[in-house]
Amino acid sequence: MIFSYKAVSRDGGRVFGELNAQNKREATRVVLARGLTVVSIEQSKSNQKVLKKRSSPEDLMLSLHEMATLLESGVSVAETIEAQSNSHYPPDLSERYLNMADEIRKGSSFSDAMKTADFPVPSYFLQLLKAGELTGNLGLSLRSGVSQFEYDMKSREDIVSALIYPLILVGSGIAAVLLIFLFVVPKFAPLVDRSSDLPLLSLLVLNGGMWFNENASIFLFFAFLSCVAGYWLFQRDDVRRGVKSFAFRIPIVGGWLDEADVAMWTAQMSTLLSGKVSLLEALDLSSVSVFSERRRSLLKEVERDIRAGEGLADSLEKADCLNTTGYNLLRSGERAGKLPEMMLSLAHLYEEASKRRMQRMLSLLEPLAIIGIGCVIGMIIIGVILAVTSANELVI
Repeated sequence: MIFSYKAVSRDGGRVFGELNAQNKREATRVVLARGLTVVSIEQSKSNQKVLKKRSSPEDLMLSLHEMATLLESGVSVAETIEAQSNSHYPPDLSERYLNMADEIRKGSSFSDAMKTADFPVPSYFLQLLKAGELTGNLGLSLRSGVSQFEYDMKSREDIVSALIYPLILVGSGIAAVLLIFLFVVPKFAPLVDRSSDLPLLSLLVLNGGMWFNENASIFLFFAFLSCVAGYWLFQRDDVRRGVKSFAFRIPIVGGWLDEADVAMWTAQMSTLLSGKVSLLEALDLSSVSVFSERRRSLLKEVERDIRAGEGLADSLEKADCLNTTGYNLLRSGERAGKLPEMMLSLAHLYEEASKRRMQRMLSLLEPLAIIGIGCVIGMIIIGVILAVTSANELVI
């Protein structure tokens, strides 16, 4: 990476130049080693294209794994952050580690420094780090946070991946229907003028094809505007909440999302409680990442009941958040003092149930999509064939 610098020599003269360094800190050291006093160091304009590359979630996860490994190996916090800030990460991630190193040198705690450096991690991650600092197990807490963060990302990716194929299937079907209307149906449009006694289906197909052929540009323009408007609306929190709430009410799909939501919540609770975070703080932190608005409001009621002196299992059962197996497991965990372990077992149960429901949903959704697309295309073909047959009968 190339840096441009301005400096002052020992005799008071101004010095300008460029040098190649991994980051701004290393560039500063090189300039100081030359016996110069640094006035300013900026990244060269030739780096602008490189700087546009942003770190991916995989880059972040890899760096967090490396940092956890260093801390678990007994490396001090200062040395760990220094090593991370000198690593070859994408520019935005390297800058975060540099900022974190500066905060550590100023006396900030590890968790506060990470928060100030604006790392894109969930709120429970920072809370786990604070608990690790208090108990002296920062490396273990960081590893637990990374594992849970990785699990959350995988759960979301599984949901997205499960929906990709059906969406591609439906999109391909719609594109095929539009292409038929645009290029095939108009070739049979003269049959409408040639015969006044065509079947209703034929009239609908042929007239629809002619209309689409004449107004294709307008249709595509409004379709594009609809996509842009939909994307803009989906950036709003209230719209996203509404879409999520609607998805949870869809038969079969809602059950799958509900079980996946519970699996992610119980896994987070297990990680937080294992990291010595208090029960109330764990409830508050884990409820933030819950997809279901209904469950999030129920968890607030659970939190109020626990503050009033009730147990976790009884409060969850009162709010109807889980199933009977879940209540029994958590009640046993509370009595035996192994609530984190029971939470983790419950997370595995719900995860497996979610995967089974997902497979059932996909096994039903894909054939339905194929049948639906086949029916539409079949009706178009039948309409064209009926029109041709009717026209030939009139000629005979």
